[in-house]
Amino acid sequence: MEKNMQVSLLLDFYGQLLSESGREMTDYYYNDDLSLAEIAEQTGITRQGVRDRIKRCEKQLFSFEEKLGLLKRFQQLEEGLTQISAAAKTIYSSSDDPDVKRIARSIEQNADSLKE
Repeated sequence: MEKNMQVSLLLDFYGQLLSESGREMTDYYYNDDLSLAEIAEQTGITRQGVRDRIKRCEKQLFSFEEKLGLLKRFQQLEEGLTQISAAAKTIYSSSDDPDVKRIARSIEQNADSLKE
């Protein structure tokens, strides 16, 4: 996974564990695509200060993920639900039994709703 996307996802999972200013700067950088200079101007600190704060927050986010594994677990669950949904579609399309079709459709819908 691309680092920018990964940091953005980690920010979604663990952002509340960061300092407010660190979270805000990291969010500006990764989600709002602001430059270090633009963030420095908005926050009133130097460009180097912004860079250091973002790098510190990145390290914290990766450390949280290493210890807690919430993003990895979320991705595993999402992949499992995708596989369940695909299997239910296969069962639905290959069966002539109305009860099996009904159950397969229900499984597919439940899996898809859990992914949302």
